Amino acid sequence: MTRRPRLLTTAAAGVTAVLLLAGCGGNDDTKQNNKIPGADTAPAKSSSPTSTEPTSPDRPKIELPSDVTYTFDWPKTGDPDKDAVLSDSEQSIKAVDLAIVNQDALDDAYRFYYEGEAAAQTQQFIEAYVKAQARMTGSYRYYNPVVDVSSGSTASLVYCEDQGKAYDLYLKTKKVDKTPITKNSYVLYSSQLKKNDKGVWVVEKLMSQRGSAKCQP
Repeated sequence: MTRRPRLLTTAAAGVTAVLLLAGCGGNDDTKQNNKIPGADTAPAKSSSPTSTEPTSPDRPKIELPSDVTYTFDWPKTGDPDKDAVLSDSEQSIKAVDLAIVNQDALDDAYRFYYEGEAAAQTQQFIEAYVKAQARMTGSYRYYNPVVDVSSGSTASLVYCEDQGKAYDLYLKTKKVDKTPITKNSYVLYSSQLKKNDKGVWVVEKLMSQRGSAKCQP
């Protein structure tokens, strides 16, 4: 098993995401023609980084091993709703990795940030790691965010992920499965979110395009 994208779209459905284990250098040719809404929009620019801390005390605390690191090049927009989407999305990404580290497909943290279709698919995704007795290690970078908020309660977020220095770690043997950096190490994501009754921006749908030209260095 090699490092994977978080969520991959099926070619037929277009918006129905499936969770698969796939290598950074692997092929995902069936996904290359998917057009992700917002991908052609320029990202917001600001000199201020987005906070990585939960914005209220009721959000789950996410602590990951020191060998798993993140860089979020997600500048603040100055719009409170958009900045909240970015902050909660950052936590949702980490929450999935926490469930994998905990080897718990029903971990509370990710279920706090995912609902409906995305929650069910994320559970399947985590279960694959639990079955393989593996977790992630290395560094992730997220960049080029494009966020749009509609009527204060629904939002979309398009962003890139650099998996070039992220790998799978097998828990029993402690073996790290290192893969070469290729164009497929860069993944374009598109998420659909809603603001729930707790004021949290939760992910309802998520799809991706591996090797997207929009995310190449």
